[in-house]
Amino acid sequence: MNYLLWLFPALTVAAAVASGRISTTLAAFLGLVVAIPVAALTGPGLFGGEQLMVALTRGFWIGLTIAPYILGGLFFWQIAVPGARPGAQGTLPVETKAPSSALAQRRLLFFACFLIGPFAESATGFGVGMLGTIALIRHLNISPRHLMVFALMSQTLIPWGGMGSGTMLAAAYARMPANEMGFYSALPTGLLMLIWLPLFWRTAKLAGFKASRRESVREAIWISVGLSLLAIATLYLGPEAALLATYGPLIVIYYLFERRPDLKHTLATSRKILPFILLISSLALSRLAPEAQHTLSTVAAVTPFSDLPAWPPLYHAGSWLVAGGVLTALWQRRAASLAREGVAAWNTGKPAVLAVFLFAMMAEVLSAAGISQAIANGMFAKLEQGALVLTPLLSGAFGILTNSGNAPNSLFMSSQLALGIQAGLGIPAVAALQHVSGTAMSSFSPVRMSIAATLTHGHGQERTVYAALLPYIGMCFALLAMMACAIML
Repeated sequence: MNYLLWLFPALTVAAAVASGRISTTLAAFLGLVVAIPVAALTGPGLFGGEQLMVALTRGFWIGLTIAPYILGGLFFWQIAVPGARPGAQGTLPVETKAPSSALAQRRLLFFACFLIGPFAESATGFGVGMLGTIALIRHLNISPRHLMVFALMSQTLIPWGGMGSGTMLAAAYARMPANEMGFYSALPTGLLMLIWLPLFWRTAKLAGFKASRRESVREAIWISVGLSLLAIATLYLGPEAALLATYGPLIVIYYLFERRPDLKHTLATSRKILPFILLISSLALSRLAPEAQHTLSTVAAVTPFSDLPAWPPLYHAGSWLVAGGVLTALWQRRAASLAREGVAAWNTGKPAVLAVFLFAMMAEVLSAAGISQAIANGMFAKLEQGALVLTPLLSGAFGILTNSGNAPNSLFMSSQLALGIQAGLGIPAVAALQHVSGTAMSSFSPVRMSIAATLTHGHGQERTVYAALLPYIGMCFALLAMMACAIML
């Protein structure tokens, strides 16, 4: 009976989101409200008013370290890409003239789905990657149902979305360095490409963009190179700047090699992307230069909890994004728009920010009461190592329901790590699989599908798209289970 009560907060969140009538933010609030009495009345550990205040404070601090990535990324993107604010009309800082040959169109399709889309998603999050992908290929006369699938391709590297904010949060839950969490996440993310890439090939063929086997191999090589560089960059730069620092140059190389623009177009495009070049270069240098890294990460750093991330205002990527947005606005002589863009960034990011705070508080409450550990003990006693296979599948299901990896990480990370410790398994691998399971599967959430339908004018075709995606969703779950089994060997 206790186990059912301990799972009640998670079941409350799932039921609220599945109803379709309650937002993720409100569902998180309900989960927290339910978690507090469950922890106080049924938790195996001592949990009174003092423990509650500490847990809520810890959760608030975790949210406080993550929120600047979300809001800062939105703010910088809106400033650097005029018209990117919701409701405004703008263009991405790349050339969008339609290529004439079938091969060039196919390569533009790949470029938009696997380079521009993930880059835009990493810079900001919140489906901006879908917007970037669609903006580049809309003029190719693709049907909405196929365009919706291509839009979802921008989410393939979602652990690095929103400046890696989700990975930073997962690392906080797992009590491990963010660089390590991101690095280990690269392998399961890369294996899931074995499903994403065939989905791209099949959809491209159905949409009329056939390619030779040689071209498909070429695309696979591009993805392999990108993922390899991303893994290395994550280890040294951290998940905040890794994708921007690697895919930025890859985009430039691909664009110059494929489009071969003249000097005039090259200079015009360079001017448009200059804010991105400067910001990414500065972030990379601040993390590669040991002296600069030490100084920036220690000056005025706030560390209220020794086992949680610190707040270094001069080193935090969120601070750099805000500063980059302000400097870009001044350079563009748009200082008067700063307040408006700041309000727009808050309005867009507010639901996600509030959900991060609430889920973090909920996770800390359940952990402080000993519930997370007790659930892990019970699962291990009943299923032994088989419990490690079940949790990634639950996380994936929650990722689809909540449109985020934050909810499953907050609910299951502690239990999954406890299971891993009891089973004597590699904790980084267990934590990374848990993180990628919820994060990657969130790409199939109804919320993402709704965004894709809105951007492509494909309302009413969601069920058709889901029917096409269903075999691939099943393969993703099967692959996650196989990865869990491989960790246990």
